[in-house]
Amino acid sequence: MARRSGVSARMLRHYESLGLVRPTGRTSAGYREYSGEDIRRIFHIESLRSLGLSLRDVGRALDDPAFAPSDLVGDLIRQTRERIANETELLTRLRRIGAAEPVGWEDVLQIVALLQGLGSESAGKRQRAALSSAADVPVDALAEAALSEADPNVAGALRWALAQSGDGALPLLADGLDSPVPEVRRRAVQSIAEIPTGEATTLLRNALASSDAVVRGHAALALGPRGVRDAIPTLIGMIVEGTNDTDAADALSALAGDPASADRIATGLVDRLARGTSGPPARRRLAQALADIPGSTALRALADLSHDEDRGVALTAAYVLERRTAIN
Repeated sequence: MARRSGVSARMLRHYESLGLVRPTGRTSAGYREYSGEDIRRIFHIESLRSLGLSLRDVGRALDDPAFAPSDLVGDLIRQTRERIANETELLTRLRRIGAAEPVGWEDVLQIVALLQGLGSESAGKRQRAALSSAADVPVDALAEAALSEADPNVAGALRWALAQSGDGALPLLADGLDSPVPEVRRRAVQSIAEIPTGEATTLLRNALASSDAVVRGHAALALGPRGVRDAIPTLIGMIVEGTNDTDAADALSALAGDPASADRIATGLVDRLARGTSGPPARRRLAQALADIPGSTALRALADLSHDEDRGVALTAAYVLERRTAIN
């Protein structure tokens, strides 16, 4: 019977002890005899076990006419998903430990402790793990943590750790820019902005075309100090909209250190003023932004604005002109 069914003799005896299989009879020598129906039942037992059913549930499935398979199958699906998730998490952890190339078990234990710290429910523990993990934890673990971290202090520590790691985290962070979750996109662009490399700058430049205004804004604010002129339209738009307008003006001021960029910035600000589509608050912000832009284009625009029909805009421009004249 063991040869025909592929089930060991020991397991057949175990099934019999549980009442799952009852041999039809015994030979005169005392050996168990199995009928064709017994063989079919054994195959049914093995089939149900292959789905993950316990032997207790196998017995219920075969012997209880009221047994409904749908509920049990649903439970099996849930349990299997949980098991796969746990095994996947373990596999990821093992790969990260392997990628760190630990020399000894002390190194392994250190990495495990840091990974557990990054996954702790305590924000303080996560922050401490982030601040001490830059050289010890695989960069993909840091990037994954940064993309999911909601606590601002922990997020800042993770961004700092990522900045120490160079370009290694950029592929995962680039994927984060395309996430359907707005918060993940925001965390991704903020993390990239902390990495001072050419590849990070390229990603930020590409992010200027994002459909997400928050992503565009963070990218532009980071690109201004890096001297990337492509950020100028987005920064001017932020001033018009009043979105981080002070930071946007500072970024434009940093860009204006280059004469060609200064002229382009002044022309862009004047163009938005000339459109007449912005209300008085936006026009005042644009006038204020001209204050730190050197060159004749900005001076002419301020002179014109000092006679603007909007008194707030005119006073702002006149004050800026007076201050620039005093400095010169």
